[in-house]
Amino acid sequence: MVHMTTTRPTHSDSLPPRWAVRAAHLVPLLTLPSGIWRLLLAAGHRGGYTEAGYQAMGISGWGVAYVVGLSVAGEALALLTLGLVRPWGEVVPHWIPLLGGRRVRVPAAVIPAALGAVALTVLWAPFAVWWAVPHADMTALGSTVTGFLYLPMVAWGPLLAAVTLSYYRRRRAAQA
Repeated sequence: MVHMTTTRPTHSDSLPPRWAVRAAHLVPLLTLPSGIWRLLLAAGHRGGYTEAGYQAMGISGWGVAYVVGLSVAGEALALLTLGLVRPWGEVVPHWIPLLGGRRVRVPAAVIPAALGAVALTVLWAPFAVWWAVPHADMTALGSTVTGFLYLPMVAWGPLLAAVTLSYYRRRRAAQA
């Protein structure tokens, strides 16, 4: 005979909706295409730029560090979305000095996430029409491919907003 035990979640009494979990996991995948493209630029690949366009960007020395750092930072920020659907977004992990084990206050998570969602939406919305704007420093194919690589970023802000709203509602309901 198999004994099944159910354990109550160690975080809030309600689990995030399945759609929110999927959306949160999708966000880091949205940043990968453009991040990989930037890493190729840092490695010396022109990435669709003309020779003159690539040279004008000045990706050498500190420029390489900047482009790599931008890709890493973007992916790290995208991964933070997972905190809105995982236990570590509600209770600080014990291994973090001074804060470990403390509950995350709802505004401490919601305010930065909401501001980030607005900023990301404003920042990336123009990329929905990337290929409609001529880019003299890029080849025609390079412009189209780059547009497709950045197009997923348009969804980052709205998905973060939806997951943030879900987090807020769930945490507020658990507190009530």
